[in-house]
Amino acid sequence: MRDFKHISGRKRPIRLRLFGRHHATSLNSYRKLVEPKPDKKWLRYLLPFLAVVLAAYPVGSLLFSARNAASSVNKTPPPATKAKPLGELTDGQSFRLGSEALPVSRYEGEHLVASLPDGGKMVYTLDQELQTRVTKVLESFHVPYGAFVAIEPKTGRILAMAGYSATDPSWASQSCYNLYPMASLFKIVTAAAALEQKKVNATTVLPFNGRLTSENPKYWDAPPSRRGKPGQQMSLTMAMGKSVNPVFGRLASDVVGRDSLMASAVLFGFNQPLFPETPVIPSVAQEPRDNLDLRRMGAGLSREVKISPLHAAALMAAIANNGTLMKPYLTEEIRNGKGVEIYSPKSQAMRRLVSPESASELTRMLSSTVNSGTSRKAFHDRRGRPKLATIDIAAKTGSINGTNPTGHYNWFAAYAPANDPQIALVALVVNGDKWRIKASYVGEQALEAFFK
Repeated sequence: MRDFKHISGRKRPIRLRLFGRHHATSLNSYRKLVEPKPDKKWLRYLLPFLAVVLAAYPVGSLLFSARNAASSVNKTPPPATKAKPLGELTDGQSFRLGSEALPVSRYEGEHLVASLPDGGKMVYTLDQELQTRVTKVLESFHVPYGAFVAIEPKTGRILAMAGYSATDPSWASQSCYNLYPMASLFKIVTAAAALEQKKVNATTVLPFNGRLTSENPKYWDAPPSRRGKPGQQMSLTMAMGKSVNPVFGRLASDVVGRDSLMASAVLFGFNQPLFPETPVIPSVAQEPRDNLDLRRMGAGLSREVKISPLHAAALMAAIANNGTLMKPYLTEEIRNGKGVEIYSPKSQAMRRLVSPESASELTRMLSSTVNSGTSRKAFHDRRGRPKLATIDIAAKTGSINGTNPTGHYNWFAAYAPANDPQIALVALVVNGDKWRIKASYVGEQALEAFFK
């Protein structure tokens, strides 16, 4: 019997006799020796063939290119399509057209202009000095989000319209048309509703309880007088200037009422397409559910009351114009590619918001904001001297946290001079955790530029 080592050991070499000699080799080596080799004579023909092909390629390519070039020269290019000249435009269409072309507009002398697709041109209503100053302020402070609109009260002519965002540059183009929580600017609507009912005037005093900035309507009711002495109380003029929440909350619930307040909101343009055919989104005012909700709404604490900066500026312009709302317009003139005038604005009264008497009382209330209220610091230097000493300003501020975009919303709305308004404006700045500037600073810079 053979052992395991013998079975697994190295195989013996095969002894072969080749050409008269003995060689020791393996089976694979044997196959290499005895199997016939392939015939490689065809290589002698392949190499010359490849050489001919490579030599002929440049010549053929040159001929093919020349043929294509000749055919392209002989072809007639398609005629250039010209934009069809524009026809007459409505107010809404001209506003939208001007808004779309505003980002690519340019100054020609003192006028801001933009070209039309058909070769025509539009001239904007914007005031160069005012527009430049506001834009520079927003950009220099790198505000997260900022919007500004100014209107001439008697005509509706838009004097400035700017938007800027250091956070989201794409936001700027629609910034003046989108909706944001109105905050304490709604106190103007509450006061207007009460004035129109003939129940109060600018000197009316209302008792209240709680801090001036209190946001809890449960504690706004005035406690009974002690020893014949009343508790906290304040006139509507002072309360407007200092933006006192309890006073305007109680004014809404105890004087105006829910139905009258909602009717006033509708008259002011909420819950309807006030500016049809334009990019302006209709403002909204959700009806209060109960008395506490009514108080929040009247004080400007409801986040369900939203307005666009353009709409807010138009409302301020209406109060400045003795209560009459004028239709805002953005372009002074539009001509098509043939030089034909297709749009020329006409001042149009849209509706009356309040009577001239109520508008005068509102002006009296709003004048306290700059003199002794929430915007005093922005319009006075460190020594207390007014920066615009010769101009009386009616104004209102607003402040509230919100989303879309997320941040702290700061409003400033004003018109001046208060006795003969030439400009009405609204500034909105949305700050993050770190505040850049207040909207009242933007407003002060704008008025300074306008009355320069």
